[in-house]
Amino acid sequence: MTRKRIPRQRKHSAPRQHSGRNKQQSVSTDHLEKDLVACLYDIEGPATLNGILKSLSANRSSKEDIVDTISSLIKKNHIIKTGKNCYQLTKNANLYAGILEKNPRGFGFATALSSRMSPPAFQKDPFISVSQIGSANQGDRILIRIIKVRNDGYPEAEIIKILQRGKDRLTGTFVLNGKIPHVIPEDTRYTFSVTLPEEQYDSAANGDIVIVRIFPAQDSAATVGGTIIEVLGSPENVDVQMRMVIEKFSLPHIFSDKTLKEAEDLPEEIQNLGTRTDLREIGHVTIDGETAKDFDDAVAVVKTKGGFRLYVSIADVSNFVKPGTALDTEAYERGTSIYFPGRVIPMLPERLSNNLCSLVPDKDRLTFSAILDFDRQGKRLKKHFCRSIIRSRQRFTYTAVKKILVDNDPAMCKEFKEFLTPLKWAGELAQELLKRRMERGAIGFNIPEPEISLDDSGKISSIKRAERNFAHQIIEEFMLAANEAVAEIFTEQKKAALYRIHELPAPEKVEEFREFAKTLGLELPRSADTPDWFGRVLDLVKDSPKEYVVNNLLLRTMQQARYSPDNVGHFGLAATDYTHFTSPIRRYPDLLVHRALDSLLNRSTEKQKDLKDVGLFLSARERIAISAEREINDRLKVHFMENRIGETFDAVISGVNNYAFFVELLDLFVNGGVPVAQLTDDYYLFDIKHHRLIGEMKSKVYQVGQLLRVTVQSVDKTRNRINFIPA
Repeated sequence: MTRKRIPRQRKHSAPRQHSGRNKQQSVSTDHLEKDLVACLYDIEGPATLNGILKSLSANRSSKEDIVDTISSLIKKNHIIKTGKNCYQLTKNANLYAGILEKNPRGFGFATALSSRMSPPAFQKDPFISVSQIGSANQGDRILIRIIKVRNDGYPEAEIIKILQRGKDRLTGTFVLNGKIPHVIPEDTRYTFSVTLPEEQYDSAANGDIVIVRIFPAQDSAATVGGTIIEVLGSPENVDVQMRMVIEKFSLPHIFSDKTLKEAEDLPEEIQNLGTRTDLREIGHVTIDGETAKDFDDAVAVVKTKGGFRLYVSIADVSNFVKPGTALDTEAYERGTSIYFPGRVIPMLPERLSNNLCSLVPDKDRLTFSAILDFDRQGKRLKKHFCRSIIRSRQRFTYTAVKKILVDNDPAMCKEFKEFLTPLKWAGELAQELLKRRMERGAIGFNIPEPEISLDDSGKISSIKRAERNFAHQIIEEFMLAANEAVAEIFTEQKKAALYRIHELPAPEKVEEFREFAKTLGLELPRSADTPDWFGRVLDLVKDSPKEYVVNNLLLRTMQQARYSPDNVGHFGLAATDYTHFTSPIRRYPDLLVHRALDSLLNRSTEKQKDLKDVGLFLSARERIAISAEREINDRLKVHFMENRIGETFDAVISGVNNYAFFVELLDLFVNGGVPVAQLTDDYYLFDIKHHRLIGEMKSKVYQVGQLLRVTVQSVDKTRNRINFIPA
């Protein structure tokens, strides 16, 4: 066992200044050198001396100084002379564009690197010391030069130029100390305060959350100027917290007047069926959660001589949202609807999402249908797709379907007598589809999700495990079946389309998990390059205290699913072909898939956007949405637990490091940390190899996967952290 004492946290230090020269001269030369390099980077090719002089006119340097600096850079092999008085950057200039990710302590890292010279080959994001940050802020797009690669593997860089400012508006806390009003940014990565003009003294109360527009500082400064755009109010208000998340992630949340007018101008009546298939006699139903307001999928199952016929009919959003319209442009920019507890930021205006495109009962609705035939064992025999019109017979909830199919509730069965047989067929087909999917190796992760409920005043009333029952499984299996069938026809017909892909996990991450699993005493199967292996690992810990931790850690070994025109299959589902077809009200990729499918059926040669760029953009929008949803959940959990300080809960240890171990509460799905400094009964050593802390004197162990009881000690609403101590 490898033991080591908890070390002091190392501080990043700035490179030492060169000695033996005048500091002012050094700074001036350094600035001119950076300006000249940035000038050549902007020009993107050979530049004449006259062109350089013109570009640097604002620098106020003399021609002689500029020529001397050019000579110096030529000696360093950062630029070369390509002709008479013509100059160009070399690869040795080590220039990269990136996004500044700033640390609250002042230093930062350059992320999402790109280069016009040569592709980045660094394993870690370049480190930028406090002395090199200058006036750059979190999220700025910057041009950097690599200075050296340190012993710890981090490239060290200096900022050459701020290419584009990231944000000019922030949320923060209004503070009035004496006569100087200012705002402290809520995002701690902005390491300054914002001073306000005197006339804004009375626009906010002390402690209110406000949105400010900031004026960029010319140099590194502890304060910048700004002005209040909007006063949000008390940070204790849930809606204020949601606006803070909207601002933090720059989420589009207000539709333009043009978009709203386009939505309002859409006709209510169905005017022309054209070649649509009339499926109004088919007994479609919707099955959703109790609080659902938009219904974009309806299903029906009919028993046939050889097995089952499944109808999956999806709202035909493409009938209303046409390429080039304001509706389409805003939907693309949003990429997806974002769901907060009790709130939603929709991808489409409410007239579409909750009305024209919502498959409400007893209303004719335009749809795109996948009609799939299966044998009795759930093997798909045929597939057919068509633009259609349906009329949903009933709006079911998951709870109601469970009571009918699982609980055999007499009252529910009597109320919905006419639907009992088709619901029974749906259950039978779903079971066969699930069985086949598991047999082919699809990974069945079991990670419970929290359900946060708000009361009428907007405060959190409860956090509990989101219920999942057989009715959820029915809809999931039917949606997966439709998505696979649509993707399969794209592949068969060689139709360019946007697939939902999930690549193989990185071998090094799987190996890290293997090493971790040994510390839990798990004997893992040998092969690790198939979905089936992951499924067998999950079976090893099913219904054990280790299940939650292993599911989470195994999920982290996976790559993120994403959108791409290059079909490499879906590893997690063990599917060779997969796409997103079933939720066009809330996901833009599904709308594109509908258009592609319609184009295929009609043999259209309509020109499409570059699907590779579209896939990258929409995948990024999805990740932002997920981050925003997690952020608001974390914020609300902290506010919820503030009223439970001193209470004790059952928990599982989910992680351990030098300074703390981390726990998840079993009933509330709230996570937090237990600082090692709070373990006063012993001096604890960190056992890296076995992911545990061990008491030096009493040998008490805190290890990942261990169950224990913890007491809420404090909450830090600034950092969204909850601190516990062992009970």
